[in-house]
Amino acid sequence: MSQSNTCCCGCGGQEPFAALAPVLEEYGGVPGSLITILQKAQDLYGYLSEEVIRHIAQATGTQPAKVYGVATFYTQFRLKPVGKHLILLCKGTACHVNGADAVEEAITEELGIRDGETTGDGQFTLNNVACLGCCSLAPVMMVRTGDGEETYGNLTRDRVKAILRDIQAEEGAKA
Repeated sequence: MSQSNTCCCGCGGQEPFAALAPVLEEYGGVPGSLITILQKAQDLYGYLSEEVIRHIAQATGTQPAKVYGVATFYTQFRLKPVGKHLILLCKGTACHVNGADAVEEAITEELGIRDGETTGDGQFTLNNVACLGCCSLAPVMMVRTGDGEETYGNLTRDRVKAILRDIQAEEGAKA
């Protein structure tokens, strides 16, 4: 664990994990609540850092290895920060047969990242997922940001590139 004056929550070391305290108060003593605690921690911090895992372990009286084991077993948990825009690309059967691989290639061409990677500027992360539950829109991707999420369906290579360029242009306009 890093001994620097900063932690993943951006508090500057003043009150590390203060945002997590109410979650630990509510669920810390409840048997079988580790997944809920991890979900809420990830919602707060964007991912589960080593520091967060150790803090949860200490606060719940659980071995850090057990907390880490749960965090690595379930694919919903992230141990690395993700980009501002998290692209969830459906790779389910309907999307696969309707061109999800071509969509992934277009994302890779446009952003220079593959599944599980984040762009150098921290703007985009690509994650392939088993199913988004939008089979009638296949192939489909969802883009999550701090402001919410947008689902894009009936994708083609050109449409994906246009969507990504529009998102980048919006970001440029905000800057």
